[in-house]
Order: sequence, then C-alpha cells, then structure tokens
Amino acid sequence: MKRALGVCYYPEHWPEEIWPQDAADMVKAGLTWVRIGEFAWSRLEPQPGDLHLDWLDRAVEILGQAGLKVILGTPTATPPRWMLDKHPDMLAKDAQGHPRGFGSRRHYCFSHQGYRSESRRITEILAKRYGSNPHIAAWQTDNEYGCHDTVISYSDAARAAFQDWLAQKYQSTDALNRAWGNIFWSMEYDSFDQINLPNLTVTEPNPSHALAFRRFSSDQVVAFNREQVQIIRAHTDASVIHNYMGRITEFDHFDVGADLDIASWDSYPLGFLEDRLEDDDAHKRAYAQQGDPDFQAFHHDLYRAVGKGRWWVMEQQPGPVNWAPVNPAPLPGMCRLWAWEAFAHGAEAVCYFRWRQAPFAQEQMHAGLLRPDRAPAPALAEAAQVAEELAQMPEANTATAQVALVFDYASAWGWDVQPQGTGFDYFRLVFETYCGLRKLGLDVDILPPDTDDLSSYKLVLAPGIVALSDRLKVALKSYKGTAIIGPRSNSKTPELTIPDPLPPNLPGLDVTITRSETFRADMDRPLQNGGGIRHWLDHVETTETVSEITKAGDPVLIGNGPIRYLTAWLDQTSLTRILTHLCAEQNIATQTLEHGLRIRRTDTHVFAFNYGLEPATFQGETIPPAGVYWTPK
Repeated sequence: MKRALGVCYYPEHWPEEIWPQDAADMVKAGLTWVRIGEFAWSRLEPQPGDLHLDWLDRAVEILGQAGLKVILGTPTATPPRWMLDKHPDMLAKDAQGHPRGFGSRRHYCFSHQGYRSESRRITEILAKRYGSNPHIAAWQTDNEYGCHDTVISYSDAARAAFQDWLAQKYQSTDALNRAWGNIFWSMEYDSFDQINLPNLTVTEPNPSHALAFRRFSSDQVVAFNREQVQIIRAHTDASVIHNYMGRITEFDHFDVGADLDIASWDSYPLGFLEDRLEDDDAHKRAYAQQGDPDFQAFHHDLYRAVGKGRWWVMEQQPGPVNWAPVNPAPLPGMCRLWAWEAFAHGAEAVCYFRWRQAPFAQEQMHAGLLRPDRAPAPALAEAAQVAEELAQMPEANTATAQVALVFDYASAWGWDVQPQGTGFDYFRLVFETYCGLRKLGLDVDILPPDTDDLSSYKLVLAPGIVALSDRLKVALKSYKGTAIIGPRSNSKTPELTIPDPLPPNLPGLDVTITRSETFRADMDRPLQNGGGIRHWLDHVETTETVSEITKAGDPVLIGNGPIRYLTAWLDQTSLTRILTHLCAEQNIATQTLEHGLRIRRTDTHVFAFNYGLEPATFQGETIPPAGVYWTPK
C-alpha cells in the first residue's frame, strides 16, 4: 500500500499569480495529493448555463505540472444563490417546518427532483471535461453528507418521495398497517397519500413510521450519491471517494460506500472532543490539546470497513478550528501523531485541511498549514516531517485483528426513535466497547451488520443491534469463537416491533427477555464480581450458565458456548474485567496500557501513540507526550 500526504486547496480564494508558488511549496513540503473544487459552483457557473471553467483548467494544469495529483470534488454541497431563485422549494425543512436557508452550505433537500437534476448536470459537465485529464487522479462526490443535520428533511418534496418509497416497499396500505401496528390509536391509512412525515404530531409518532422515515432518508442520500458516481464512472477510471464525518449516523455509510472505490473521513480530534463526546470535564481537560485517544481510531477502523479496505483521511485538523465550543491549538507533535495513527490503521492518504487559512467568511478562524499571510503555520513542519518519515518506512497493510465489533447504522436510528430512557445512545454503547478493547492493547476490526463470515476472529462483539441480519445469524450458527451479543440486540423486528418468539432468540442459547428497564445515571447497579452497569438491564428467563450477576442477583452475562448474551450496559470497570476474561478464554493476549497510550499493528510494525500529557513507556522505550514510536514486529 502506497501511503501519501495531501492538502485541501481553494484556488478560487486566491490571486491566480500565486498558484504556481503554492503548488511548488506543496511539493517541497512532501505533499502528493491536492483536493480542489468541492465548494466552487458559483465560480464555475455564476449564472445558469454561463460556464466559467477556464480558471479551473489552469488550476488543474498548474497543480498537475508541479507534480501533484488532483482530487476534483463535485460542487453540489454549495448550490449558488441563483439556484434558489430557479428552485425556491429546494431547501430542506427542519422538524418544525422551518426552511434551512441560503447563506452557508448544504442547503438542499435530497428528495428535491429539480435539484437532483441540477446535481447530475454539473457533475456531467465536470466529468466530461476532466474525466480523461491526466492530472485528475481521484474524484470526490459532494462534501460531508449529513453535516449540520442535513440528512432528514420535512419538506414537501420529502413527503411526496416518502409516500412513493412506502408504496414501493409495502405495495398496499393493508400491508403497511399490519407491519406498523396502526390499529393502535386508530392510525390506519386507506391510501399512501394520506401518510405524512413523522413530525408535528401531538405526542411521539408511531416508532415504525419514524424508523421507516429514517430508512427512507438514508436511501435518498444513497440515491443522490449513486447518480453522481454513475456519471463520473462513465467518463473516467479514476477512483471515486466521499468524505464522511465523525459520529454522523443519520445515513447508512455502508450503503453509500457500496458505490464508491474509497471511503474517507474528515478528522478533527480537538473539535470532536468538545462537540461530539459526552465525557466529563476532567477527561476533556486531560485531552483538550490531543483529542480523545480512541475517537479517531474508531473512525479509522469504521471507514476501513465502509471502504472495503481502502480509506483516507480527506481533512486532517492542522490547528485550532472555528466551530467547537472551545478551539485550542494542538499540542506540538499531535498533527504528526494523528497522521501516523491513520497510516497505522491502513490509510492510503492523509490530507490536511487546509493549505492556507482563509481571511474571510465562516472559516477565517480555522487554521491551515499556512497563515493567511502565506507564512508557515506550526503544522507545516510536522507534515513535512511525516513526509520524510514515510519515505523511509516500508509499505505495509494493517494486520488482521483477533477481535471484531459489529456496527449497524439502522440500530442508531432505531434507538434514536425509541431510546426507552435518557442516555441510551447506540453510538456511545459501541464506542465504549471499542474503547475498552483498545485500552487492553487490542486491534479491532469493525464489521458491517450483514457480515456472513466470522471465522477470522476469536472474539466478536455485537452490542445494541436492533435486529440481527439473516447473514449474520447464519454466520453465528457456525462460529467457533466467542460472540457476545447485546445488550438490547435482536430485541426488535426490522419494523421496530417486539418479535415472536421473544428476544433475543439466539441460536443455541436458551434466553428469553421478560422485561427491560432503564434507570437514572446516579443509581448504581453493582455487579457481584466488581464494577457495575448503567442505563440498561434486560431481565431474563434462562436455563444457561450465568457467569456475571448483579449484587441483586440479576443475570448479566449468560452462556458458556460460542454465543453468549449480555443483558446490560457495562461501566468501564466491569467492561475491562469481562473483556480481559473473554480474551483469556480465547488465548488473546492483552496488556494494561498506561494512561493515554494506544497501540496499533501493521503487517510489519507495532506502533505506539502517546495521547497523554506525561511520558509513557512502551517496550522499554520512553514516549513523550504527542510522541509516536514504532518497532518491527
């Protein structure tokens, strides 16, 4: 695998006379890739049909002649102002029916057919013009689907498209009424055009209705992206990529990724720590300038799965950002650490955002590799150091892990619709499980929910999956390792109703959930063997071996064969203890890592990363704060 660095660049923001020097300086810094164009629609087409592509021709030529490989983005995340005049009903609407207006970005509804047509048109214009250009080595569709809560729209266009989606899925309203249980509260429908969107109801809508709308909304993103991919592929053999985000679960990234060559994501460790994690103040203070030790790694492994093994970081934080509650500068060395951690998890490329800090508009306080006056910012030297180190490092792939974790976007929708208690969040449940594994020095492979072969793994965990897929059920029947299913897994049908027979209905395991409870965050439920549980507990009937119980006697971990059921959300103490025991059963070596230290293995090396504020020791080596260490395996 050839690894490389890149950068995001906006030639339309800068005088043309400095483009050649920018390109030369990028190459001098050791950068290989440069992404352009994803926000440039108003300069490409300032008025409908009035195309101005000559400047983009020159930008691509200058960058390419300097030795850079160009990633060209379709500009559909930023429709120009004239687009709204042409399609005044193209805006998405929030749950209160308010339009998401012009003046920033992502101001479109995925269901609006007029805008979908415009998206296809501009994509075709660019694909025809640049598809055979030797300097365009990859394409990016749109930008950050789902960012700013833009997947779910309650517009008239969405309502009409949802009704059509339901008609195709259920074929008759009788079938829909049965699937959703609409006899309850006299919610039955006589025709599909009677069905509105699940907002502005007096109390909560039917959960089956709400989940169907979430599935539909995801499918609209998939369809929008697929249209662009099909057009691009008709004109080029270059790889097609999309840049996902951190902790965005509103659409199924696996479904989008099925149409792409490479998955990428935009990694902002300091912004995400403050903006997207629920950890306490002490944790956020400890990692304020480094980022959470596991958040980046989780997404690296997730998008490696989404990309079927091929993935990038399309935007890597280089300094303070502008959008989080607080925006500190990275600890010196972190921009290097983040890049090396991505490469250790299998990234083909890491692209810093952005080349030069903009002196205007919404992101003017967002750092780049250069300051607005073209002087170097601190991250430039770290990027150049990584480029030099890459040249000395042998190419390698990530090592196959012994442990796997199943991730399912539909479960995030299901438990968002029906959490059954404050604090039950699917992403957080899975992420805490991942953190527990990483703290034991383990590599983790993340698997999609329709995985049909688990034979490569000794230990598989599947927390919180609404309904196990048929393919995963088949894989579990023949699995020879240890699979921990739950809590709350296979507890609903795909329509979000209680199944018959009662859950969890796992192969070869006699367990029946009789009732489930959630409880306050300040109510401890200690376990007999140490630690405790929080948020969730399934009460069960079982004839199986029970290896973990609460002090009150409630079964928590059930079974002693390949398939076991976990009834509760474990706290970190009990999670660490139980994971350590399960790994020992399967002869998986674990280790207790120092605070903030994390490791990842490739085919050839073991990497260690120190997220802590104090030096850490690994294999007899002292690793400073923000330090990276690697050694041959």
